[in-house]
Amino acid sequence: MKKILIINGHPNKDSFNFGIAKAYKNGAEKSGAEVKEIIITDLHFNPNLQFGYQKRIELEPDLIEAWAKILWAEHLVWIHPVWWGGLPAMTKGFIDRLFLPGFAFQPKENSVWWDKLLKGRSAHIITTIDQPSWYYRFVYGRPSVNQLKKTVLEYCGIKPVKVTYVGIVKTSTGELREKWLAKVQLLGQKQK
Repeated sequence: MKKILIINGHPNKDSFNFGIAKAYKNGAEKSGAEVKEIIITDLHFNPNLQFGYQKRIELEPDLIEAWAKILWAEHLVWIHPVWWGGLPAMTKGFIDRLFLPGFAFQPKENSVWWDKLLKGRSAHIITTIDQPSWYYRFVYGRPSVNQLKKTVLEYCGIKPVKVTYVGIVKTSTGELREKWLAKVQLLGQKQK
């Protein structure tokens, strides 16, 4: 039984992203996977990494619990919208506060290299956008994907990392959204 963690980065529980998370969870559970969730908007924590890495800030209980779920998981499913080309502020703060040296990676002494402490896990980013995915990729260079996939997840040893774009959301019809939800449920069933 695969251990899947869904991390929902949208701050609005009435958003389509919550429907996406539910569809993925339903599909994964149908296939026999064990699923846990982190809903970032429900967590109580300061998203500001106030001192960078110079001084450690104690983790709030919600972050400690979230980290235990990340360590438990074999596959991380990140669901978030793209806002101004990037991640929602609380999602970025969640990463800043939790993916720390000694937790997610460990710099090697007197070296530019580091140890990747989250090896053995895979991930899937499912992101909603309000422009064609090809436009986001080729005109803007897909900054949110580069940040989360390359400079967070892969940096910490999580591979492979797949990406699914859902959109254009703002002009979508109910019928189109149902097709997207069916596609996401199938991704969950395949545990990808």
